[in-house]
Amino acid sequence: QVQLVESGGGLVQAGGSLRLSCAASGRTFSSLDVGWFRHTPGKEREFVTAIRWSGGWTHYADSVKGRFTISRDNAKNTVSLQMNSLKPEDTAIYYCAARDRGRPFYSREYDYWGQGTQVTVSS
Repeated sequence: QVQLVESGGGLVQAGGSLRLSCAASGRTFSSLDVGWFRHTPGKEREFVTAIRWSGGWTHYADSVKGRFTISRDNAKNTVSLQMNSLKPEDTAIYYCAARDRGRPFYSREYDYWGQGTQVTVSS
């Protein structure tokens, strides 16, 4: 079982920055694809970004491309999401998700999920 814990959410003004972290338990982190999703009440879950287990591939939703950056530190078993130039429409609960290596990279299916962290961007 893989346990994921998000942190770093909070309140920020439009145009500001926030950095989220996803900490994974266990010693298999280097074999995990990790993605970020977000959810707003009344709307479907939205894919934000993902990073391949190898770290060599990243992918971003068009809505965040150029503003968000995903990175991983395998030595610390963490994945970070640096969010810059935040907009009110970025307001959501952000979830970290992971899966074992082997799935196609652009698959949106993940097996392990964190509890989420709230990000609120004021206008």
